[in-house]
Amino acid sequence: MSGATHVRYEILRTLRNPLLYAITLGLPLVLFYGVASGQRHVIHDGTGFPLYFMTAMAVYGAMFAVTAPGARIARDRATGWTRQMMITPLRARTDVTAKVVTMYLVAVAALGLLFLAGASLGVRLTATQWLELAGLLLVGVAPLAVLGLILGYLLPGDALTPAVGGLVILFALFGGVYGFQLASSGPLFDVMKGLPSYWLVLAGDATVNRGNWPAQAWITIAVWVVVLVPVAVLAYRRSARRV
Repeated sequence: MSGATHVRYEILRTLRNPLLYAITLGLPLVLFYGVASGQRHVIHDGTGFPLYFMTAMAVYGAMFAVTAPGARIARDRATGWTRQMMITPLRARTDVTAKVVTMYLVAVAALGLLFLAGASLGVRLTATQWLELAGLLLVGVAPLAVLGLILGYLLPGDALTPAVGGLVILFALFGGVYGFQLASSGPLFDVMKGLPSYWLVLAGDATVNRGNWPAQAWITIAVWVVVLVPVAVLAYRRSARRV
C-alpha cells in the first residue's frame, strides 16, 4: 500500500463516521446559533459577541476534530489492524501523517461551517482576516492533535472516548470557549493563560482589533508542541512493543 493510498483510505474511514460530523460540525453550529442569535449586538471584552462566540465554537469543533483520530488508533490496536500494518512496508510515519491530514481536513470543515454561520449573524472580516483567523486556529490546535495521538496509543478503546471528551471539555472550560471565563486574575487566570485553548478563543479579537497574536500565545503553543511530540513518540514505541 502506497502512502497516498493509505491517506485516501483514512479519509474514507472518516467520511463514513456520521457521529464525528455530529460532534465536530453539528454540535458547535447548534450552540453558536442557540447562544449568539439573541446577542448579535452585544460587545464582549471589546469584541462583538458573534465574532467572539464564532471563534469559540470553531475552536470547540476543531479540538474535537483533531483529537478524534485517537479513537481510531485505539480501535486499530484492539482489532489487530495495527499489527497487520507493522508487517507491511508502510512506514509508521506515513500512517501518522495520514491520520494528521485526515484530522485537519475535518478541522477545516468545522472552521468553514462556523465562519459561514458567523457571517450569517453579521460577522464581517476581510478575506485576509478570514484566512489569518483560520491559520491561527489550525496552528493553535496542534497540541490537541498530538494529545489525541498520545491517548490513542496509550489508552484502551473503551477508555478513549470519555478521555478525549473530558479532555476537550476541560480545555474548552478553562479556555473560555463556552462564552465566559472562570477567572480574570490570580493563579487560576495564570493557569488559563498557559493553555492553548485560551489563546485560540482570543484569535478573533487578535485578528480584528490587535493586528496580531501576542507573543505569549505563540510561546504557549510552541512549548506544548515541543513537550508533547517526544511523549507521542514514546507512546507509539510503547504501543509497538505491545503489538
